[in-house]
Amino acid sequence: MSRILLIEDHERMARLIHKGLVAAGIGVDVADRIDAAWTAVQQMSYQALVLDRGLPDGDGLVLLQRLRSSGVRVPCLVLTARDALHDRVEGLEAGADDYLPKPFAMDEMVARVRALLRRPVEFRALDPSHGDLTLQSAASVLCCGDERVTLAPAEVHIMLLLLRKHEEVVRRNALEAAAWGLSEAVTPNALDVALHRIRRKLVAIGSQQRIVNVRGLGYALREDDSAQ
Repeated sequence: MSRILLIEDHERMARLIHKGLVAAGIGVDVADRIDAAWTAVQQMSYQALVLDRGLPDGDGLVLLQRLRSSGVRVPCLVLTARDALHDRVEGLEAGADDYLPKPFAMDEMVARVRALLRRPVEFRALDPSHGDLTLQSAASVLCCGDERVTLAPAEVHIMLLLLRKHEEVVRRNALEAAAWGLSEAVTPNALDVALHRIRRKLVAIGSQQRIVNVRGLGYALREDDSAQ
């Protein structure tokens, strides 16, 4: 299932958009502020953004400009109550891919989001790597030299985050959010099961990278010296 981030602070509007997109088979996480959306985009691999301009902590275009400046090219649909031509131009110049003035029909919203999802996604490095590992995220394949193993969807998102943050310790809740979204309920041991499966796959393809538990902090990729 494709997953998008909806940045909308109006609770009723967010519920309606969420309901309509989920009914169309599109996974949706919701953020109501610029800072929350920025954090979510750093943790998750979204296929599209739906961004409201009027947010409590500023104009949504500020977030979009920051994302584009940092190299995030995920397609973005901008929502606004403003319908003037200069507002549309301003949004497109900030890096928006499409523009939808309020009020709108849900069918049109779904159609526009689906159109964005058909576009190629350039979200940081498409195939992140570290040490002897490369993740071909589009194919859900983890590679070590000539060895390859297929990952489940949640495992792909976990490895994406660990590879991108390989110099940092990643907290447990960040890995859970990456794997199952910000809105989905997660069973207490779901992450432990997923990490166990990934660790077995790392060994199976002969990687020297290991997922280690940094007590009290979270998880990190570390090279296993004993595997050399």
